[in-house]
Amino acid sequence: MKTAGDILSALFDEGFVKKAQGYSKLFNSWADITAKNGIASAADHSRIKELDRGILLVEMDHPGWKQIIQTKQSEILNDFRHRFPELDISGISLMLGKSEPQIADSDGKAETETSSPQPVAEPASPENRTINIEESANPEPEVRGYDAIKDEAFRETLVKLGQTISDREKSK
Repeated sequence: MKTAGDILSALFDEGFVKKAQGYSKLFNSWADITAKNGIASAADHSRIKELDRGILLVEMDHPGWKQIIQTKQSEILNDFRHRFPELDISGISLMLGKSEPQIADSDGKAETETSSPQPVAEPASPENRTINIEESANPEPEVRGYDAIKDEAFRETLVKLGQTISDREKSK
């Protein structure tokens, strides 16, 4: 009786299997490469969607993460080129999409959430905003700036990014 490995080996040549393993390593390296570039938390909100004609397509779930990844885009590209020279990666394209959020299972391992992501609603413009009467009678203080960001890791990343930009502006 033949094993599954024997059957697969008969179906696919060695070159095909090596190429498939290379792609698998590419897709699994996203968390490692973002961590190496100081934006490890971005991997929880983004993923490599595909590699098409040398362009690595990365999808993220929020515009803020797109901006953060853009700040490290050239370093990330260099890391991918160095780690996967055989794939001829010539660029990275960032897109906002429906990247599924990661949730931890009981063992602490990350799992993709199976429910469909909710669409991101655009904030209403001041002239189109409906005001609730109770809201206008008892206005709560408006939370602005970094304090309005509920995700603590994302808020810390943005604070660090803002500080880096500020430091660079001062040194000019």
